[in-house]
Amino acid sequence: MSKSNVFDLLGPIMVGPSSSHTAGAVRLGTMARKILGEEPLEGTITLHGSFAETGKGHGTDVALIAGLLGMAPDDERIPDAPELAKERGFKVRFEKADLGDVHPNTVKFDLTGPKERVEIIGSSIGGGAILIRQINNFRVGINGDYPTLVILHQDLPGVVAQVTLLLATAQINIATMRVSREKKGAQALMVLETDQKIDEAVLDLTRRLPSIKQALAIEPLE
Repeated sequence: MSKSNVFDLLGPIMVGPSSSHTAGAVRLGTMARKILGEEPLEGTITLHGSFAETGKGHGTDVALIAGLLGMAPDDERIPDAPELAKERGFKVRFEKADLGDVHPNTVKFDLTGPKERVEIIGSSIGGGAILIRQINNFRVGINGDYPTLVILHQDLPGVVAQVTLLLATAQINIATMRVSREKKGAQALMVLETDQKIDEAVLDLTRRLPSIKQALAIEPLE
């Protein structure tokens, strides 16, 4: 069962005309920024479906940039996001494409920061709610409601057990877990949503585990 929040009951408090095209778009940008894990320097944003067809009129492009700059859906600076991006040196361009059998309000981010680069596909599924569907080549299902641990690792026996034992020792309860891999023995991505915050000490211990290549803790969206 998914966790309920104010979005489920009232809808989002936001700046803009549409919860899906504006509030959801801001939240998608915010989550993409969190997954990148640093300030974006360059970005190509590909719009799909109704995002591509009507997004310009709804301010979806502006909302996505606002989220990538770290703004909340009710931030009064949202209309100024493109200019603020230029001031920060964030270069962003938009494209339109068919991303396949996905929700009509779907976007693909190709983001580059000072150290990292990541490709993310996510959808605004209504009422301001979102779903991150893919990180690089791995299928995921992140909605931003829970603290989330994203781990890139080698697909070897015992890796999942080591991570779950570490979290149990730290008294962190796992709400959901999903593991996907490129192929047997290759790279894999582990995504764990938890009931408690993942602090820096736990994150550091996770990164020290054998076969772990990258580990990122994502705080829930507001």
